[in-house]
Amino acid sequence: MSAIITDQLRILNAKNFVSAATSSANSYYSFVGLPNATDYDINWDFNPPSPRDSFEQENDYWDTMIALKKIKASDVNQVIRKITWSSGTTYDMYRHDISRTNTSNPSGATSLYSSNYYVINSDFRVYICLQNGTDPENPGGRPSLDEPTFTDLEPKAAGDSGDGYIWKYLYTIKPSEIIKFDTINFMPVPKNWETSSEFAAIRNNAAFPNNQLKIITITNRGVGLGTANRTYTNVPIKGDGTGARATIVINNDSKVESINVSIGGSGYTYGTVDLEGGNVPTGEVTPTFDVIIPPKGGHGADIYRELGAYNVLVFSRIENDTENPDFITGNKIARVGLVENPQAHDSTSLLDLDKASAVYALKLTGLGFDTATFAANSFITQTISTGSTAVGRVVSYDQNTGVLKYWQDKSFVGFNTDGSQNSNPEYGLNLNRFTAQVGTGGTTFIGDTGLSIDTEFTGITTTLNNRTYNLGQPFIGGVSNPEVKKYSGNIIYVDNRPSITRSQNQKEDIKVILQF
Repeated sequence: MSAIITDQLRILNAKNFVSAATSSANSYYSFVGLPNATDYDINWDFNPPSPRDSFEQENDYWDTMIALKKIKASDVNQVIRKITWSSGTTYDMYRHDISRTNTSNPSGATSLYSSNYYVINSDFRVYICLQNGTDPENPGGRPSLDEPTFTDLEPKAAGDSGDGYIWKYLYTIKPSEIIKFDTINFMPVPKNWETSSEFAAIRNNAAFPNNQLKIITITNRGVGLGTANRTYTNVPIKGDGTGARATIVINNDSKVESINVSIGGSGYTYGTVDLEGGNVPTGEVTPTFDVIIPPKGGHGADIYRELGAYNVLVFSRIENDTENPDFITGNKIARVGLVENPQAHDSTSLLDLDKASAVYALKLTGLGFDTATFAANSFITQTISTGSTAVGRVVSYDQNTGVLKYWQDKSFVGFNTDGSQNSNPEYGLNLNRFTAQVGTGGTTFIGDTGLSIDTEFTGITTTLNNRTYNLGQPFIGGVSNPEVKKYSGNIIYVDNRPSITRSQNQKEDIKVILQF
């Protein structure tokens, strides 16, 4: 038995995701991670591997996560393919009947949403192409020569070149939306189209009357249509709707020169030109036409359905912040992603911080802590009791504050990065945490650095040389856990990237496209 999942379900899923991601009942975050990508694959920076989707791999994403940034309601938007107007390009026109057996011209697309039937102009105004110059001599349309720039409610030609194009203005992308949601391949659609007063005029123009016809194309001009150079008005459009009329112009050769919709009528899902009812002679060869049926409600009634908004863009800006240094500098990141509803550390409540650290940290003290160096990704160790060692990899070290951030994963306790088990692990099978509460034979010193955990320090800020530093995450006895509960929530998107080294004056705009 044959079945399909329609594009309308994809649009619904995109709408539902936006609704969920912007709801106060949920909490969505972007994240960056994997400071040691080449340990996983020596060719990572030349050809990053595709992320794997498994519960085991999800745990690894958490283990190598560095920091998270909260996604706000204003950071999520439905988007559509970006089609930029360019002079001399032949665009598709809106048609209601594109399919595998009736492809779009000239692109050959087998569905409306994969055809090039709308454009964005140089002023970020978006238009739908209702007529691309299609006629019997140009069944694939003609090149567009006039850039549409108008904001009139009714469809019209963009200029006087005679290229045959009819455009319908839909909306203008705002500067704030351009910054967040405009990319090389995608552009945003407005939020709350159905209810916003900003778009009421366009919706109302579509609604009165409902489904009014706009375009009829000529597929055969006919031959011998009675008196030459004659115009027939009020030619009825028959179908399941009512009230539509057309004007037909017969040229000097007694053929149809043009046909235009003079009254749009309402309620049509199919239609045909009633030549007999309009007293138009059928001649030796009867002319034929295509009545183009608008989308449900008319052009501009439902922008998401009309333009196929089944993609969502999630925006996140990562900036270095001396007041909250969760996003480290001086080391690499090679992974970005999204997580739904992570919880706060040691809590069942949703994480609600604007920025959150996903790494462990130590506050170090001792002679030379302000000049000590720790190479990124190098190993650190602590003997926590006789025969028990904690081991981690350096994420960053701040000489001003003595804060050493590190990460741990199962590769330290007998597992290789590909998931296979090492039968003779150097540090045993227990993933021990660094601690200020050492056991018999343990020490708070970190390896042979001469520095130790500052077991007297508790807090989230420290004052040195009359300057107060925000450490980004709270410490108890010189030890800090991640601000997010590891392995909580659902990681819903992962992208492996070539490594980049973050610097102090650097920021990244993360734009994630979710395709439904």
